[in-house]
Amino acid sequence: MRILFLFLLVSNTAYSQTTIYLTRHAEKQAGDNPALTVIGAFRAQNIAKQLASVGITHVFSTDYKRTKETAKPLADFLNLPIQSYNPSDLTTFAEQLKKLKGSILVVGHSNTTPELTALLSLQKIDAIKENEYDNLYQVILDGDKIMLNRLRTIPSYLNLDNKKETN
Repeated sequence: MRILFLFLLVSNTAYSQTTIYLTRHAEKQAGDNPALTVIGAFRAQNIAKQLASVGITHVFSTDYKRTKETAKPLADFLNLPIQSYNPSDLTTFAEQLKKLKGSILVVGHSNTTPELTALLSLQKIDAIKENEYDNLYQVILDGDKIMLNRLRTIPSYLNLDNKKETN
């Protein structure tokens, strides 16, 4: 009986953890509400491959083509909807994320991703440069413990489509 209780306690603790992956949209074309470039689509596929086996249960994106297109490969693979969030109210969104359990992907922008990561991790996050697309932050919320890891996708300096990238 004690072993069963210990197992249930450990199992319950494991399921109470929330892991949030945050990334900026991939490389985009020029113009208003642009789509991804060829390299941006490649990066979105790479992100999906990196996160396909980590148990993502929710996918969030701002309501722009470039962010939705970055989230789409993983959402499609996992058969999950892409849920929109308001990038102008990150404090409220951070509180909503903290209440969710499981693993979550959030796709944002160069100005919102560091701010949201800081709100979740309670750490200072450096700004993302306009030509920098390879940051993938992992915030692990486990009770009172908060852990932050900065991961990478394919390097931003690879310009595989031989076109000038716009920021």
